[in-house]
Amino acid sequence: MEAAMILMRKMTLTCERAYLQAGIGLGLMALLALPATRALLESSLINHMLIQIPLLALAGWLIGNGILRDQLQSWNERGIPGLLIALFALLFWMIPRWLDAALSEPLWEVIKFITVPLLIGLPLGMSWFRISGFTRAVVWTNSISMLVVLGWLYVAAPVRICNNYLVNQQEEFGYTAMVVALAIAVYWIGLVFFGSWKQPHNRCD
Repeated sequence: MEAAMILMRKMTLTCERAYLQAGIGLGLMALLALPATRALLESSLINHMLIQIPLLALAGWLIGNGILRDQLQSWNERGIPGLLIALFALLFWMIPRWLDAALSEPLWEVIKFITVPLLIGLPLGMSWFRISGFTRAVVWTNSISMLVVLGWLYVAAPVRICNNYLVNQQEEFGYTAMVVALAIAVYWIGLVFFGSWKQPHNRCD
């Protein structure tokens, strides 16, 4: 009886934590949708690509990893389908044409605010802890290389890729993207060689 009560208490705390996490995700989406926040984050390509879109994805991740983490999983075998959905949606929003459309056309702005959390963050949140450690490593490696390539393209482009941003803003974004990729790579290399990535050995005094 006591064990059952402890189990129920743990389940209740888990549910409360999940709903709190989902609430934070919804609150973050509402904050990002405010006109002042949108104007600030869309004023430069760096803010748009490296702050607004990742935060929208984070909002969806909090929801997907919260109340929906154990729901709708019959289709998400080992997290791979959700991961693929997130990857293709991310590739779509990395195309400059659609970034321009989101800035110029209100309909595409609405589509961005729906699809980035729903098709990138939420599937990632539902899938991340279901995929293997090797698959996560592959995702991080591809993300780093994708950032480097994307940054190089924006730096090397002789013309404006995004019509709503100047060439110098493109170059600033390109260099920043490559620096971010380098920082992520250094962090993971440091974690592998110097971090507590292995379980510590139990010692008896």
